[in-house]
Amino acid sequence: MKLENFFTTTSIEGCVSSSAIKRILSSALEAANPADAVQRQLARAGDLLQFNGQEYPLRNFSAIYLISVGKAAISMADATSAVLGHYLSAGIVVLKKTGKQHLGDAQLGRGTAYLEKLIFLESSHPLPDKRSLEAGEKILDLLSKTTSDDLVIFLISGGGSALMTAPVDGVSLRDMEKLTSLLLGCGARIDEINTLRRSLDRVKGGGLARVAFPAQTISLLLSDVVDSPLEAIASGPTVPNPTTCADALAVLKKYDLLAQTPSAILEALQKKNDLESNEPFSEGNISVIGSNLISARAAQAQATSEGFDAHILTTSLQGEAAQVGRELGMMLSQNNFTKYGIRNISRPFCYILGGETTVTLGTATGYGGRNQELALAAVNDLADLRDVMLITLATDGEDGPTDAAGVVLTGESFVRAQELGLDVEAYLCEHNAYHFFDALDDLLKPGSTGTNVNDLTFFFGF
Repeated sequence: MKLENFFTTTSIEGCVSSSAIKRILSSALEAANPADAVQRQLARAGDLLQFNGQEYPLRNFSAIYLISVGKAAISMADATSAVLGHYLSAGIVVLKKTGKQHLGDAQLGRGTAYLEKLIFLESSHPLPDKRSLEAGEKILDLLSKTTSDDLVIFLISGGGSALMTAPVDGVSLRDMEKLTSLLLGCGARIDEINTLRRSLDRVKGGGLARVAFPAQTISLLLSDVVDSPLEAIASGPTVPNPTTCADALAVLKKYDLLAQTPSAILEALQKKNDLESNEPFSEGNISVIGSNLISARAAQAQATSEGFDAHILTTSLQGEAAQVGRELGMMLSQNNFTKYGIRNISRPFCYILGGETTVTLGTATGYGGRNQELALAAVNDLADLRDVMLITLATDGEDGPTDAAGVVLTGESFVRAQELGLDVEAYLCEHNAYHFFDALDDLLKPGSTGTNVNDLTFFFGF
């Protein structure tokens, strides 16, 4: 997945290290290539499947099923199909909207001969819709037919929470759509959103593993959540739910959403008991095959090879995007990175931060995403600086509802904004970062990458 040519903006092209910067950004995405990640950990020798330290004699299974859900669903399914070959019996692949035209984007073809055994379902993200409900019900129906003689391979990646849903009794899809909109709009963290989802959905919080029991299961996870807790990746469809309905209600109270939450949801949370804990459950064999940390390490290695003093400052970056952006902008402008343990600065440097911030929209009607807003909040602090660069990057290539993945920000960005009469604070108030940076040609637009392992921010000093 060579993507250097897509990282073209006014700011990068004007930098003496432009080629090196593009290779560093590209290396981070290449490390999260879902198909490569699958085939690094899943292998077959004859009829013996090898995964995460265990071996599975495929001839001993009556049927082998594949369930793949998320933004990387199709490429992960393709790679797994290539490994399984004729042993693959059937399966369901749930992907985001654009369907099989993503085959080219994800550089597929490894298991094409076996993809005809799979059902492909387009679904909705970031808000679930009737397609999400159909996907959830079809998967539950397939898994309900499995036996102890079967093997189920789950491939889970970012976006799976919205793409697949099956609300608990009494809760409608419309209720879940409204709840998701409320949570996204108030700036709730992804782990908090997933706390609600797990309590209100039959496929989440271990739901798929419970239905698949007593079949043997293995799960390959591509993490899109900070620090990769298993229960938070696509709301943990194959792992136990560590939170309760009381925890879910606490999230609604924290953001003052009780009055706006559909009554059916409140009733479900108040009445629901823990019967699930008494149901047969087996986590099976689970491994995180791609994550923000893995991508950050790849970028660090590439930066080092390019001659940069490279360090990973954190992969746990969270908080309100604008607030984080101001803090990072000040840090870079003052050459003060002691918060992350850097005391002796050696140039050129490349410092890498990973994680996922949030944006509280309120009533604003602007257009943008968390990576763009983070960069916009740092514009004033980098004003007129000639020797630094801040780059934000959504690894899925889609920041918020936009076609941009992030921003390349330098000191000249402020100067060019002034020349065009663009006021930073006005655009921040309207959460309108996209139109600000689009006017400057500072947006990164690599297109859909076919993967998702959170966001990355890069500090460069020359």
